[in-house]
Amino acid sequence: MMELKDFNIPFIGLKEGKHQFEYQIDNSFFKLFDYDEFNATAIRATLAFHKKATMLELTFNATGTVTINCDLTNEPFEQPIESDLDLLVKFGNEYNDENEEILIIPHGEYEINVAQYIYEMIVLAVPSKRIHPGIEDGTLESDILEKLEELQPGTDKKETEEEIDPRWNTLKKLLTDNK
Repeated sequence: MMELKDFNIPFIGLKEGKHQFEYQIDNSFFKLFDYDEFNATAIRATLAFHKKATMLELTFNATGTVTINCDLTNEPFEQPIESDLDLLVKFGNEYNDENEEILIIPHGEYEINVAQYIYEMIVLAVPSKRIHPGIEDGTLESDILEKLEELQPGTDKKETEEEIDPRWNTLKKLLTDNK
């Protein structure tokens, strides 16, 4: 089971220069944030951590798939994920994360937790409208799709005279009689 502390990077002990970190993200990661939109997750997140004398440069990259349900048919499908995020960490008097690309942490800090940034990068990489690829190319066979096509406006089936109850015909005469 993943914990938030698994994403702590103690930068005070790192030498200046570039460092690589890698994380395997699954559903237990999203449970830390009480996020349950994904049925399954298989994502590899990498972090290129460049430590400089006065700042830190973080470059996140995530590739993999998440299994989600289609918004139209509720059929599960694998959505490929590919996302990048750049973050600049500077040192200041107090913590400030108001800017999306710049994080300011107090001078006395010795580590940074990157879990929130990985979480946001992955969640924002998923399209807001989730449509099964089988719908777009017409290969998806689904009971829900068949019902939607049947109920689609403009495709009303013409009722034949034989299908109409004869009692309705008598009532229709009342509308057309001009007595």
